[in-house]
Amino acid sequence: MNDSRQVPIAPELFTWPSDQPRLLGSRCAGCGNITFPRADCCPKCGLETLTDTELASKGTLWTWTSQSFRPKPPYKAGDTEETFKPYYVGYIELPDQVMVESRLLVDDETQLKIGMPMELEIVKYREDGDREIMIYAFRPAGV
Repeated sequence: MNDSRQVPIAPELFTWPSDQPRLLGSRCAGCGNITFPRADCCPKCGLETLTDTELASKGTLWTWTSQSFRPKPPYKAGDTEETFKPYYVGYIELPDQVMVESRLLVDDETQLKIGMPMELEIVKYREDGDREIMIYAFRPAGV
């Protein structure tokens, strides 16, 4: 359920609020190249004729790694050195579109396998006063 207190970390990254959220990218009218996040100029051919496009919400885990130390500022998740929990990040290949870097919603590495199907989810990143700052992430499909 979407809560009006929930706001995207950056409104141009994904549709929110939405019952079926999507990442937002750009498609070049000249060469068809797709970028994420949105772009003003195609990195492949240099044209500036890009249109906004919603990306697939399901993809395949291309590779992953663990983030086992707290990132340096300006990172703000509300945790401290004592409360920081390692997490996983990976690249998700969206079919016939683009590869995106994403936080992975798993508890341990035994839940990850390169090539496995993944699906988009919008999750709370941190609180900011009475607002919840939301980010995109991927989890194993069907979990």
